[in-house]
Amino acid sequence: MPAQGPDFMDFLEQLRREGKAASTQGGSLVEQMARWSRRALVIAGIVLVVVLAASYWWFHPALNLGSPRVWTWICGICLVVILGLAVAAARSTKHAAVLKKLMVLPIAVIAAFLVGLLLSQPFVPGNAERYATVLQTTDGDFATDIEQVDYADVPVIDRDSAILLGNRAMGSIPEYVSQFEIADTYSQINYNGRPVRVSPLAYADLFKWLSNRDSGIPAYVLVDMVTQEAEVVRLEQPILYSDSEPLMRNVDRHVQLCYPTYMFDQKSFELDDEGNPWWVYPVQRKTIGLFGGTTVARVVLVNACTGETQDYAVEECPTWVDRAYPADLLIEQYNWSGAYQGGWLNSWLGQEGVVRTTSGTNGELGYNYLAQGEDIYLYTGVSSVTADNSNVGFILVNQRTGDSRYYALEQGGATEDSAMASAQGQVQHLGYQATYPLLLNVAGQPTYFMALKDAAGLVKMYAMINVEQYQSVATGSTVEECQEAYLGMLAADGLLAEEDAAVSTREVTGTIARVAQAVIEGNSHFYVTLEGDETIYDFALPGLVEIVTYAPGDTISFSCAEKNGDATTVTVTELA
Repeated sequence: MPAQGPDFMDFLEQLRREGKAASTQGGSLVEQMARWSRRALVIAGIVLVVVLAASYWWFHPALNLGSPRVWTWICGICLVVILGLAVAAARSTKHAAVLKKLMVLPIAVIAAFLVGLLLSQPFVPGNAERYATVLQTTDGDFATDIEQVDYADVPVIDRDSAILLGNRAMGSIPEYVSQFEIADTYSQINYNGRPVRVSPLAYADLFKWLSNRDSGIPAYVLVDMVTQEAEVVRLEQPILYSDSEPLMRNVDRHVQLCYPTYMFDQKSFELDDEGNPWWVYPVQRKTIGLFGGTTVARVVLVNACTGETQDYAVEECPTWVDRAYPADLLIEQYNWSGAYQGGWLNSWLGQEGVVRTTSGTNGELGYNYLAQGEDIYLYTGVSSVTADNSNVGFILVNQRTGDSRYYALEQGGATEDSAMASAQGQVQHLGYQATYPLLLNVAGQPTYFMALKDAAGLVKMYAMINVEQYQSVATGSTVEECQEAYLGMLAADGLLAEEDAAVSTREVTGTIARVAQAVIEGNSHFYVTLEGDETIYDFALPGLVEIVTYAPGDTISFSCAEKNGDATTVTVTELA
């Protein structure tokens, strides 16, 4: 049968010959491409379009002029168009002048990008004032705005400890360990009134994804930050949409293609009131120039199991959503207001009244979370840019509503780093490391609370430091013991009346019915029951080491905290 034209190998050979001839003749890239045959140019154009389409699907940039990422594509396409017009002009002397004039259009687009970038800068007249008001912060009263601490709801571990506990829980389910790993998400949320960290499982590698993609991801990990209990929660309906999916069910690609013009900020993994897993995507809006003054306008929720999406204005998102505003964005917005409230020039020269949020450890941003009611609040200290050894105040920002409150410290206060160093100095003989402080309201006093961990990452003790009076540190092997020492310290410093410093305790005397020993997170506890009393009394070591001398049948007297509701276990504070 006769050939119907040159085959693909003939075409490649033709391209090779033409390329060799062009390189022999020399000239610029435009001149060399101008010598290509029309067929070669058409094929190159088709290949370019296919590559662009495939790249858009894979990288899925937001089709929004406020997205720096999409402008990278636009400028790249403009350069290709300029090259194409230059090649066309070199091939056609008759239309060369018109084609060269058309180059003005892609050049104008690139110029528009540069102008938009310039207009986004804070030194442009009027922009500094606009940056300063992106986050509206009002003054608050700490004692009335922040609820008195309830130690039953105080998180005692940080993210690193939560990851450690999650990995241990994962190890108890061997059928999952071989196929899945825990994603590094670990979002902190309020779930049924409890501060927890939650993270989905993820496919261990590409081959595990190929083996399990039809059945999906079967569970997520939930770590209670108060009780330090971790569990792997199995789902009736598996997670099909996650960022460990490489193709169509990749959740980032799925939501971006559903809302191609939305610019999404950092997502979080959250649970609704029924324990169903959702991805929460904040939608950015630029308010200054093309790229400046970023804030959150909307929130898109993606059901991790079904891929169903829900689009809300930020003020209308469900109350179970905790993180509509990403923490890093809120820190950036407050730093804008702290830097530019007196104008751009003042932020560089006079720096009168210029403040910034305090830095964290390891070069990261310094902040923590505070649970209040149904919401999570971002907490960070505020210090002057001219002196970073003390805080002038601190802010609390609701991560669902964006409501921001500033609390001034009349006498200044310790920075978080200073408080951590003080706590570590108190137990330097033990070599414990302090977690990043959590801000609490203890008897109306702003108080740093932190856990002290050993080299293995296990929580061993707790510390409390008054933000304003930070010379003294209260520590204890239990939260209750630490609280008692701290209240006594406040009373000694004249910050609290003696009668208010007394922790509500009761005296107990009875005959020991049973003694059991357990090690919880590396700490030894003796659990004692008395004859005729169903309460379990918790003696924590090493503070109450004398309990080891008691046995069933012995009479014992001790002080313990008041029984809280239906609780079965009560912490012993002192052994008589």
